[in-house]
Amino acid sequence: MKHVSVLLAATSALAMIGASASAETLRWARAGDSLTLDPHAQNEGPTHALAHQIMEPLVIRDMTGKIVPALATDWNPSEEDPNVWVFNLREGVTFHDGATFDSEDVVFSFNRAMTPDSDMKELIASITEVRADGPYKIEIVTDGPNPIMPSNLTNLFIMDKDWAEANNAVKVQDYEGGEDTFAAKNANGTGPFKLVSREPDVRTVLAANENYWGKDEFPMEVTEVIYTPIQNAATRVAALLSGEVDFIQDVPVQDIERVNSTAGLQVIKAPQNRVIFFGLNTSEEDLDTDNVDGVNPMSDVRVRRAMNMAINREAIQKVVMRDQSIPAGVIMPPFVNGWTEELDQVPATDVEAAKALLAEAGYGDGFSLTLNCPNDRYINDEPICQAVVGMLGQIGIQVNLEALPKAQHFPLLSNLETDFYMLGWGVPTYDSEYIFNFLVHTRGEKYGSWNATGYSNPELDEKIVSLASETDLDARNATIAEIWAQVQEDQIYLPIHHQVLNWGMTDMVETVVDPEDVPKFKYFTLN
Repeated sequence: MKHVSVLLAATSALAMIGASASAETLRWARAGDSLTLDPHAQNEGPTHALAHQIMEPLVIRDMTGKIVPALATDWNPSEEDPNVWVFNLREGVTFHDGATFDSEDVVFSFNRAMTPDSDMKELIASITEVRADGPYKIEIVTDGPNPIMPSNLTNLFIMDKDWAEANNAVKVQDYEGGEDTFAAKNANGTGPFKLVSREPDVRTVLAANENYWGKDEFPMEVTEVIYTPIQNAATRVAALLSGEVDFIQDVPVQDIERVNSTAGLQVIKAPQNRVIFFGLNTSEEDLDTDNVDGVNPMSDVRVRRAMNMAINREAIQKVVMRDQSIPAGVIMPPFVNGWTEELDQVPATDVEAAKALLAEAGYGDGFSLTLNCPNDRYINDEPICQAVVGMLGQIGIQVNLEALPKAQHFPLLSNLETDFYMLGWGVPTYDSEYIFNFLVHTRGEKYGSWNATGYSNPELDEKIVSLASETDLDARNATIAEIWAQVQEDQIYLPIHHQVLNWGMTDMVETVVDPEDVPKFKYFTLN
């Protein structure tokens, strides 16, 4: 019955995709849906991908990764005060309901994004105040000069203040706490597409915004978007092969050649600005999911290093990923300021040395542990986890795998309910500070919201915070190198690989692969 219900659901989804399609309709599918429409509740790739169609930040990255104007037309540090960035706003912009966009909306949105429930607060942790200087100019005041402030704002979406107040949406949705709000399912942006309908995990329909400020600056050839999450890889590919969808972001690696060799279809690929890795609970005195009483094996760096040595990244690359990945030695993509070949050296797989390290740490007989893994977020996420389970078993660590959809997986990290977990991390700022703020800094009100390891190093925290106000770029880069050296020494994460993106589409669609895996349909052209 379970298989029958899944088949019926998939058939129903494909039927819905095909409905109302026209020559200017783009039928879009990927493995997982946006988690929420609240633009500040979740800092997550597919969530941002949908938001970018409807809402806009002050500055944006185009499809090549270059920062370009969006709701701001230009920006510069203040000539009078080095702690201030000045942004001139675009005039004549309206929200989808016709309301005028101005500086009041920007100030409101930034203040909202700095609140505790916001998942965007680390991006703007150095901001002390955002103030309006007339209707179309804002000043961002930071705690010390911030040399990379614009890079932090490419996913910081602007909401209509009046709309939020009228719909009881001033407060950011507490996603981890299971809260549902008006802003979670409704949106009023300034973006190129308006929300027509939204059925989470089923179907979202967007229509071109006829009053979009950029309608003469961008191709805007797509007039309707029908977005359908299809978790099952075979069903997703079948939808593309049959013509039920026009564009899928995640062609399974085993189906790339099949899609590429089908008349009228193509796969375009590029390295992604993202690393896949595992996090370890290093701080609890005793773990909930292991079989060792009164002690946490992963609090011992020798155990963490043994686990790192046991993982055969080349085998994952060849067998699981079919060469559609690049083995990694650090949780930082090569796109990012701070990356070096030396840091990204992949450790040699050495089962015997790993066993010896475990024995030295007092775990010669091994131990058991639970691994939490998503099954609809990253390319081959569950198969990667299955492979790692086998590899750790070779050194005596018996891993129980629990794979869940991302909507259930991510709250485990947010609520510190996991001892061992998979995570992928993209870096929209292209700077190491972003990684440190979210993943390395001690977890607190302003930093560390995705640091589920419990790792805390006060000296490192000070260095991390200093990056936001260091204008001597050589000195700043030296500090970044020092932080990475400590992170690598302490082995709080187990890097696996840099993802490679495979976008599948009909030959009707013309685009390039966005390194952030965020298609922006205003740039797409249709043949």
